[in-house]
Amino acid sequence: MSTATRALEVNDPVLLAFAEEVGERDSGLVAVSGGRTRWDVGGALDPAARIISAPTGVVDYVPDEMTVRVRAGTTVGELHAALAEQGQRTGLPERGGTVGGAVAVGENSAFVIGRGRVREAVLQVRYISDQGRIITGGGPTVKNVTGFDIPRLMVGALGTLGCLVEFILRTNPIPATTRWLVSDDVDPFAVADTVLKPGGIFWNGERTWVQLEGHPQGVDAEQQRLGVIGSFAETDEVPDFPPFRWSLTPSGLADTSQYGSGPWLASIGVGTAWASQRQQREPLEAAVQALTESVKEQFDPARRLNPGRTPGGGL
Repeated sequence: MSTATRALEVNDPVLLAFAEEVGERDSGLVAVSGGRTRWDVGGALDPAARIISAPTGVVDYVPDEMTVRVRAGTTVGELHAALAEQGQRTGLPERGGTVGGAVAVGENSAFVIGRGRVREAVLQVRYISDQGRIITGGGPTVKNVTGFDIPRLMVGALGTLGCLVEFILRTNPIPATTRWLVSDDVDPFAVADTVLKPGGIFWNGERTWVQLEGHPQGVDAEQQRLGVIGSFAETDEVPDFPPFRWSLTPSGLADTSQYGSGPWLASIGVGTAWASQRQQREPLEAAVQALTESVKEQFDPARRLNPGRTPGGGL
C-alpha cells in the first residue's frame, strides 16, 4: 500500500475510541455530527443512522513549518484562536462550524483569494473506514507522498467515504494590515482587473467592498491603484453574507436575476456567491455519476457512512 493511503498501528486512545464508536461493517448506519452549520447539505440524513461526534483538540502545531495537526471536532474558531498566538491562520471558513465539517463540505473561506482553498490546505487526513479501521492519507510534506490523493478526495465528500477524525493542515501568516474599502460607483469587475491580490472583492448589485491585506506600504499602493477606477472610502462595515453559498463561473456572477428577490452577495474573481435561497443544481452527467458510484463502492459498499448524503449539492 502506498504512503498516501495506509492503515497504521495507532496507539492514540482517542482515535481508537472513535474507531470503536464507528464500529465494523455490521455495526449499522453511522453519521458524524459537528456544529451542524451545514447539516442539511447533500440531502437529509437517514433517520436510522446512529449519530456520533468526532474528537476535539489541537494535537500538534509547528509554526516554523506552518503545519498544524487538529482533530475533526475542533471548531474553526478554536483552531484559529490557537494559531493567532503565533500570527497564523488557515484557509478554512470562519462561520462557527468544526474543522471536520468545513473539510467534509469542502467550503472555502469567503476570503479564498488571500487564504487559499480548503483542498490546498489539507495535507493529511485520518478517517475511520467502513470497517472501523483508522486510515491515513497524505502526509505533512507533499514530496513524501505517493499514490492517490486521498485528502483531496475527502474534501467535499460529506463524510460518505470515511468518518473524518484528524487532519494536518497547512497554515499561512496573518497579514500585518487588513483594510476594507467600499465604493458605490465602481465597476466591481474592473476592481478584479486592477488590484493584484485582494483578500476579497464583494458586490451586492449596488455597493462594492474590497478587502486589502499585506504590509502597510503595499496596501497603501493598492488603494492608490484603485483610486484610478473609482472613489473608495475606508470602512469598518463588512458585507453581510446570506446563508446559501453558490458556485458559478466568475463571469456567471453578473447575471443578477438568478439570485431571486432576497439579498445576495457575489465574490468577484472567484465564482462564488451567497443568496437567500439554495442554488438549483443540474443532475450529474452519466459518466460523472458512474464514477461517483464506483468510488463509493470502493470505500463504503454497505452504504453505512453518513447515509442519505449526496456530494455535489449546493451549500
